[in-house]
Amino acid sequence: MKRLATIALAGLLVLAGQTAHANTLSGTLADAFDKAASTYDVPRDLLVALAYAETHLDGHAGKPSASGGYGIMHLVRQRSLNQAAKLTGQSAQALKSDDAANVLGGAAVLRAQADTLGLSADARKDPAHWYGAVAAYGGAAQKATARIYADAVYETLAKGVHARGVDAAALAVQPDRSGYEEISPLAASTDYPGALWAPASTANYAVSNRPTSDPINLIIIHVTQGSYAGTISWFQNPSAAVSAHYVIRSSDGQITQMVREKDRAWHAGNSDYNHRSVGIEHEGYVSDASWFTDQMYRSSAALTRNIADRYGIPKDRSHIIGHYQVPGSDHTDPGPYWDWTKYMSYVTGSGNPYSAEQVCGSGFKVIDSQGLGTAATVYLLYNSTSGENCVATLKQSSLGTATATSAFLEPEGGTRLTDSGNFTYYAGPVKTSAPGKCVKWGGSAGSSSYESPFEHCG
Repeated sequence: MKRLATIALAGLLVLAGQTAHANTLSGTLADAFDKAASTYDVPRDLLVALAYAETHLDGHAGKPSASGGYGIMHLVRQRSLNQAAKLTGQSAQALKSDDAANVLGGAAVLRAQADTLGLSADARKDPAHWYGAVAAYGGAAQKATARIYADAVYETLAKGVHARGVDAAALAVQPDRSGYEEISPLAASTDYPGALWAPASTANYAVSNRPTSDPINLIIIHVTQGSYAGTISWFQNPSAAVSAHYVIRSSDGQITQMVREKDRAWHAGNSDYNHRSVGIEHEGYVSDASWFTDQMYRSSAALTRNIADRYGIPKDRSHIIGHYQVPGSDHTDPGPYWDWTKYMSYVTGSGNPYSAEQVCGSGFKVIDSQGLGTAATVYLLYNSTSGENCVATLKQSSLGTATATSAFLEPEGGTRLTDSGNFTYYAGPVKTSAPGKCVKWGGSAGSSSYESPFEHCG
């Protein structure tokens, strides 16, 4: 696998009286995962998948998540951070701010969970046997939430990871869910049929009788500053003193409702706005655009449209607002990478009615995308069951009018497959299986085009 990212020398750099913390020890981030996995006898690619599910391999410059987790491995203060310090001998500060130390700490905590479960040396060689340890690593108080967390990690493992110079090949395993196999799936939401139901702690919201007690005339868009499962777990923690009505997952747009719309979730930081709004949290971080997938946008927009229709809320930017627009707020979410134009087009129904997953078919998930100006977006998808890649180019302008659009996919050493012509909504799907090979992909719309290097190597 490629080892591309070079990480800066660790330590404290003192310049002009200002202390700056380097983000990594010497070596690459890929090296850090290799070392941590070897030191604590943890499956290396599973460790990478866990980190990616938590943070997309971004340490966020040592700043904590909304639920108090630090670094690439999301070491939570008063829990896994303290445990990692004891196990590795690293200081809490190093674990917070240094990527390599943080990865080492995460591996130590994950191995400790495996030891608690009695995993033998032979069992540790098979990622399938680590499911219980992964579930425990997330720190969820409820088993249903722990299962959501572990499933997300294994779904990431099945897709593979290619980020920040770290490569982990797609590895589909059937995890051993012993202790979790009888956990009932979350019940369906009563407010929005497309959502699951996982109630927040009653300490984190106010029981009400809206819209009788207060009119609902706003929808507020948030970003979790953390993972989907981690946010659900945090809202179920009575010490959080915060909640939202809905949380949406990045990878596939799954929605979990945590507070009934009739009740007041504590999400806006402004009592008046809490009284008259519905809050929607989106998995991710404001500084990282990779979390804001098309599936998330579409799922959230469908939810927002449904809420707006039921309460008569105008579908405009005066009534569908970001957290940063709440008076008195010190938050910046959803941040500069949130595409309001795309989002509102989906809310109002003026966007492309198709998604890349619909074009490629059941089982395909987006693993990469590239905008073609304002004309279209080209998507690369992968089906972990069939092992196939798929490319589709979805138009964003001239919708319903046949215009020149194309999509192509080329396995390394193989023939380029292309779908090109005048299309009303999309070009594709272009599919092929490329086991053990890199792929080149791209497409065009009008005068804009994109061609990737050979990447996403199987």
